[in-house]
Amino acid sequence: MAAKKATKGKRYTVEEKQSVVDFVNSYNEANGRGGLTAAVKKFGTSALTISAWVKRTGGASVGNGRKAAKSAAGGRSGVLAELSKLDGVIAAKRKELDALEARFQKLKASL
Repeated sequence: MAAKKATKGKRYTVEEKQSVVDFVNSYNEANGRGGLTAAVKKFGTSALTISAWVKRTGGASVGNGRKAAKSAAGGRSGVLAELSKLDGVIAAKRKELDALEARFQKLKASL
């Protein structure tokens, strides 16, 4: 009986992970959903792996968890910079949401 050859899983760089997460996010943004399935087909990576990357990042950026983000970003100042960036994104989304709600109310009133 031949011994099985031990195999190791593929290791992905942060850039590769980010590319997959960006693809999932852009696909979902354009189509509403299905980005995970499309990424599995396109990149050949398991759905479980991609899902973990997306969940870990909240769809934002890929790293090796909070520890890596903290050390790569320069500790507390990096975290503050990230918070500031997210605050700007949230403010822009709120503005977009307000415009959509105003449009919705206008259409609703025309009924």
